[in-house]
Amino acid sequence: MAIHVDPEGRETAALRRVAPWPGSRVLEVGCGDGRLTLRLASLGAHVSAIDPEASLIRRARKALPIRFSRWVQYSVGDSGNLRFPSSSFDIVVFAWSL
Repeated sequence: MAIHVDPEGRETAALRRVAPWPGSRVLEVGCGDGRLTLRLASLGAHVSAIDPEASLIRRARKALPIRFSRWVQYSVGDSGNLRFPSSSFDIVVFAWSL
């Protein structure tokens, strides 16, 4: 049985209200399989998504639609050892990561 998360689109509608996503450089910490990453990209954000679990990053990369391939970059990493220059991002998102 498939699980459909937020079929009514309430999460995306809520995200749309909280930040100026189009063109924003976003760091998503704890991206898991990329569910939220795709929502952020659909709102026009450029997303660098990290997760410490390599298997989840592989799954996220495999599921990445080609239309988002220039908007999303997945990497293995964690919040305790970020390897990005200062001021690389406009917005940082933690969802279910703490």
